[in-house]
Amino acid sequence: MTESIDISEFEQWCRECVTIKDKVSGNDVPFVLNAPQRRLAALFERQRQAGSPIRVIMLKARQWGGSTLVQVYMAWMQMEVCLNWHSLICAHVRDSAANIRGIYSKLLSNYPESRYHKCGGKAPVFAPFERSQNVRIINGRGCRVTIATAESQDAMRGADIAMAHLSETAFWPATPQRSPEDLVRAICGSVALAPNTMIVMESTANGVGNYFHREWLRSVAGKSDKVPFFVPWYEIDMYRLAVPAGIELDAELDDYERRLLIDRGLTAEQVWWYHCKRREYPTHDKMQAEYPTTADEAFANSGSGVFALEHIAELRKSCVAPLLRGEVTADGAVVADSRGAFVQWRRPRPDMDYVVTVDIGGRSEASDYSVVAVLTVAEVPEVVAQWRGHIDHDLLATKAMAIATLYNEALLVVESNTLESDGSDNSYGGLFVLNRLAENYPRLYRRQSFDTLTQRSSWRIGFHTNRATKALVVDALVEAVRTTSYIERDGNACDEMASYEQRPNGAFAAAPGCHDDILMTRGIALTVIAQTICQPAPPPPPRYKSTFY
Repeated sequence: MTESIDISEFEQWCRECVTIKDKVSGNDVPFVLNAPQRRLAALFERQRQAGSPIRVIMLKARQWGGSTLVQVYMAWMQMEVCLNWHSLICAHVRDSAANIRGIYSKLLSNYPESRYHKCGGKAPVFAPFERSQNVRIINGRGCRVTIATAESQDAMRGADIAMAHLSETAFWPATPQRSPEDLVRAICGSVALAPNTMIVMESTANGVGNYFHREWLRSVAGKSDKVPFFVPWYEIDMYRLAVPAGIELDAELDDYERRLLIDRGLTAEQVWWYHCKRREYPTHDKMQAEYPTTADEAFANSGSGVFALEHIAELRKSCVAPLLRGEVTADGAVVADSRGAFVQWRRPRPDMDYVVTVDIGGRSEASDYSVVAVLTVAEVPEVVAQWRGHIDHDLLATKAMAIATLYNEALLVVESNTLESDGSDNSYGGLFVLNRLAENYPRLYRRQSFDTLTQRSSWRIGFHTNRATKALVVDALVEAVRTTSYIERDGNACDEMASYEQRPNGAFAAAPGCHDDILMTRGIALTVIAQTICQPAPPPPPRYKSTFY
């Protein structure tokens, strides 16, 4: 618990040695930690005092001094705890990194003489290091402080650093030439996994699906080396306002604000401040992005995500570990294998009808995944099995038929838009898969198509995803997630929903570096299931033989 961690030594040093600019008065004042800063310092000290590397990811709210605390703590480590202990400040732009180092510069320029003995008896100053514009060294301590930006990742490889402050990571650019993952890997590869080393990744939210959001989700799930840290607006002391005389508070509040007052136990002064502050914003979403009550609010209302994070969180409650992991052989046998790409949550029921949807990906590890998903045909469909991986397209066709046959010769739905694309690798893969299935599987999904040249309609194999049908599929899935009208079992599907966004041109797509292959199998399956339940199935056409559709 944070209460059991003694941070008095660090707090005393802050009061005596650190000068900061007060945001209200503009005057230089001693640095006295506020409540969120004490909680963050306790988190650092809990790890350090345990002899563990310090690893934290911090989602910032406004105006509580999180970045200041991180930099001051690193300064304390360099000024009081360790000699020759080098640090790095990396931000999305150079000015931001320079401003953070400016906190350190002010600290040194006001350092008390009583502490000069720690610096060889001289006043500590930043001195240039080897004529570098980006590196400064503290005389008497041998500690270097380097600034960098998210656009200079090559310069970070092999750097001699023990502490890294990665600032506003959600705004680091992702391009084909460089990515936040590459830069973080270059930096963190230089920091030893040893006591007193430190990596802090911090940012305000910038929507979902970017590198920072994915790392935050990993840390919350306990899959990351970093401990998540978030400060809601109501922990910040200045966010309080006295209720004016004559105001009947309950009559002024809406349901959300009443829940703050009652369910979260906030004071009337805190809730009144929140109520008044909301008037500055045209919508509540904008207020939540700037002053989030929860981490989900911060992410959900700062980007262009399609699915509401609170709805995804509710859907995620039904996600569980599979009954079996393994593979399905060509003859429909299920073989258990802890490394297999096939997962099964429920075995086939003889009285149940199923839909199997196929999203065709690429062969290489760098390409999109292929996914074969199995859902029940029911009023509340349920995901019962799935295969996901990279595979040759002939093997994918065989795999899809085997899975569909296993599940009572299920209706097999293949997303066929790749067939009509512009000759990419996946377009030929889609063509191959569709024709292989047409030759060998009796129960394929077909759509009605009208040929303007012949003025005839025909039934074509596959679900064609274009701008119009994709909007229908996404809308159907959004509704199903919002109303929890289907049962999801795979947490990866929820992760894809969290990173799915609508672009400025109105198109739907996964965020850069993310996938939507699982998501699309769900949306298409739910759309087809609704058609199956509400409409009679079209009569199957004659069997086809190696025909292009």
